[in-house]
Amino acid sequence: MVSPVRVWLNRTYAENVFFMDQLRRNPHGRPVEIHATHADPDSPVLAAADTCAPEPENLSPAAYVEYALDQCARRGTDVFVPVLHQAALAAHREDFAALGTALLAPPAEAIGLFANKALAYETVGRVGVPVPPWWRVRDEAQLLAAVDAIEAQGGKACFKPTGGEGGVGFRIITRAPFSMLHLTGFPSPYVPLELVTRALRRTERSVDWLVMPRLDEPEVSVDCLTGPDGAVRLAVGRTKNGRRRGFTLDPAWIDPARLIARSFGLHWLTNIQFRLHAGEPVLMDVNTRPAGGLHQLSECGLNVPWAAVRLALGDDPGELSPDFLGSDYAVVPGPRALRPAVPRQRTPSAPLTPLLTAGPGPGPGPVPGPVAGLESALPVGGVPQTAELP
Repeated sequence: MVSPVRVWLNRTYAENVFFMDQLRRNPHGRPVEIHATHADPDSPVLAAADTCAPEPENLSPAAYVEYALDQCARRGTDVFVPVLHQAALAAHREDFAALGTALLAPPAEAIGLFANKALAYETVGRVGVPVPPWWRVRDEAQLLAAVDAIEAQGGKACFKPTGGEGGVGFRIITRAPFSMLHLTGFPSPYVPLELVTRALRRTERSVDWLVMPRLDEPEVSVDCLTGPDGAVRLAVGRTKNGRRRGFTLDPAWIDPARLIARSFGLHWLTNIQFRLHAGEPVLMDVNTRPAGGLHQLSECGLNVPWAAVRLALGDDPGELSPDFLGSDYAVVPGPRALRPAVPRQRTPSAPLTPLLTAGPGPGPGPVPGPVAGLESALPVGGVPQTAELP
């Protein structure tokens, strides 16, 4: 009997339930056992996994590495796909390899580079990849100078933290004063410049923002699979223009993504995003982990998560290219099972208080203490779910 491939995903995003589905539906029929850890007990990835556990709290990156090494040794993990503490884990790649665990993360140096958007723009521009005009801003005067320069060229200024992920902290600056317009309809990323400068004058916290002109659609996310030898096995673009999504192999988007992946050692699964500035593709962001929408490449006949696992196990899939590009589509939400809710366990610091009743009744019984090493198998959707409690 063929042994299962054991895969661990830590604190990944909810959409990666589809990543798990694709691993299980691999075309080779290889059994896959998935372990997931997450700090949120209601994360759907916990319900989708074969076994799951809460992420340990308040661990430093170094302590988390020790925890992860112990988990991989105990579980016989073949492939570890980390999101939490990715850079710290990548720095110990050889320690995981000694346990027989392949770490699906780029080198720590590449992760560190692309964690800082300003440093990434500066470095990527040197290898010939087009980047938009950008300013690194730390105070009010620098912000006003950047906004004036962008608006003088007919652009609309926006900013985000140099170390932010995704759209966290992204705002678009407007000269319009705050009014009821900002309080109607859905929340918007637009913020009056007056409020931003006032906040900068009042705060004691330092800021480190990347200010740039707002870029135009389409947004193209190029999913890449690159081997540890630096050769790009796959690069396919997913386009987004409003609600409309699609796929592209246009070299205007694909070639710079391949160049970035090769030049900076972005091994394994990464996602490189572009938009338009003055009608030309420019780099927007680089994610050193698989994108949540990676599974959408199944519309092009590709199972990229399984290709990455094969490569990690030494079964090189070779260069992958879709035989066809799927039709345009839209993304809509759908229901997904969660683990059953389990009442919070009491601790010795929170003793029971007997309830007072109107009539006679039995007195309070003994208060049980916490149960050490408790494990429970909870069926979710017909699949046994092992919940490990600390």
